[in-house]
Amino acid sequence: MAPHATTPPPMPHSQSIHPITVIASSRAVVAGRLTEATIVVSQNTGKITSIFHSVLPPTDFPEGTPYTDYSPHIILPGLVDAHVHLNEPGRTEWEGFWTGTRAAAFGGVTTVIDMPLNAIPPTTTVENLKIKCEASRGKCWVDVGFYGGVIPGNSGDLKALVKEGVRGFKGFLCDSGVEEFPAVSSIDIEKALIELKDSATTLMFHAEMIPPITDSVGDDIQRSHPPLAPKGPLTSYDTFLHSRPPSFETCAVAQILSLAHLAPELQLHIVHLSAVEAIPMLREARAKGIKITAETCFHYLALAAEGIQKGDTRHKCCPPIRSQSNQDGLWEELLQDTADGVIQTVVSDHSPCTPEIKLLPSHLAPKKPSSRNPGHTDDCETCESSEGEMEGPEEKGDFFSAWGGISSVGLGLPILWTEGTKRNPDFSVEEIVRWCCRNTAKQVGLEKSKGDLGVGFDADIVVFDDTAEFMVCTIIQLIAIVHRDCVKANDSSQVEPSTMLFRNKVSPYENKTLKGVVRETWLRGERVFSRSAGFEEKSGPRGKLLLEPRRMSS
Repeated sequence: MAPHATTPPPMPHSQSIHPITVIASSRAVVAGRLTEATIVVSQNTGKITSIFHSVLPPTDFPEGTPYTDYSPHIILPGLVDAHVHLNEPGRTEWEGFWTGTRAAAFGGVTTVIDMPLNAIPPTTTVENLKIKCEASRGKCWVDVGFYGGVIPGNSGDLKALVKEGVRGFKGFLCDSGVEEFPAVSSIDIEKALIELKDSATTLMFHAEMIPPITDSVGDDIQRSHPPLAPKGPLTSYDTFLHSRPPSFETCAVAQILSLAHLAPELQLHIVHLSAVEAIPMLREARAKGIKITAETCFHYLALAAEGIQKGDTRHKCCPPIRSQSNQDGLWEELLQDTADGVIQTVVSDHSPCTPEIKLLPSHLAPKKPSSRNPGHTDDCETCESSEGEMEGPEEKGDFFSAWGGISSVGLGLPILWTEGTKRNPDFSVEEIVRWCCRNTAKQVGLEKSKGDLGVGFDADIVVFDDTAEFMVCTIIQLIAIVHRDCVKANDSSQVEPSTMLFRNKVSPYENKTLKGVVRETWLRGERVFSRSAGFEEKSGPRGKLLLEPRRMSS
């Protein structure tokens, strides 16, 4: 663990020192624990140079030192969202680096790890990785890392991708939904395990597969093929839920565990675990020494099948959102205060798409834009008409044909804070830091620079107002719907701008009130976003690509 200073060093004002910025608060999560803190940041390196476990006055620092005491707000390490689909290039109309990373920064996420699909080409070769990196340049508001993909026939590309700095690998045991990223067989998994067994990386799996004997609908639904034998209306979420039962997940987990002996030192990981039935299997495997962990997602911890209305395909994802009792079981596993818990991390699995392929019913579809005022940008939400819906396919509300994915990047901190405090008034933000900062950084090999407030770490800092609330929507109307950039000088209308900054404003969290507001987001010692002033547009995006190769854990 990085050292923390406990008393201030002598700092004579006449002595020449490096420029610094000082941030303080009566509440900060340092090394995973809530404490008073004064954090000293080097303006030259963007690193934390000292942490004092008290709120020091500005007079303890050289005259002119930038100093802010954010008390009583909480200072947190920047979140590391280890599961995001940015989709650029190839499907940039679904999401892109510019919009996706702005949405992340809005919610205190300072590092995102991009999944190897659904961009075209997928990140399955070094050449494809370089294409994606080139597409990202100058567009990242936060730091971005990349996963490589495991597909049939690319086992020979995996070690080269490790050397190029991918943070891990992902493969699907079922149809991914896009043709350029096919599912792997047990033979492909064996090849990947053998190829990566001595590498410093993590091999991850979308763990769903059809059991040998089943009457379920099957994977064809994910590619919008006609369902084989749905047992109910296609607009009923219950019909969709029963088509992908927990046995899909437990069967896939069993397949992975049966092959784990081929690479006993390789870290394995189950992405977006939704079924509690898989937890005992994973717990038993960990007890036997198999290096395997799991993540779950904000939507599995905040949404339940019982609350999903007919045709509301904003909730469609795979694995599906399950019952309230299942959600309770996921929370129970997460809240174990132990490193031995099966579920170590919580991520967004931000998997956006255009509204057309979400097949939303008319009352849920985004409004189509009206004519815009001269000089207004495409992102100006003032200029959206309240009349007319986006045009799309006719099968509205069909859970089987709609694209599966939940949009939530940048909303995870308030989602977890809202749900956690509902369950227990004594719920601590320390838990969120454990799941979404420290453990996610460790999952992707960034635990020495990200996910914590410590000496030598990147000064990725979040100022969190744990008492404030906000509504998730395109624009919050207080007096009149007027975008702040379009308000006339003499107009007294009060408006809070969009709280959904991802490209397509389609999310099951729309119009929900969440508790907890990110007031500021700092990346490597520089403020990139504040709730009062917006983004630092003049300096532009400052995010870096995290491409240094991982090292073996000691």
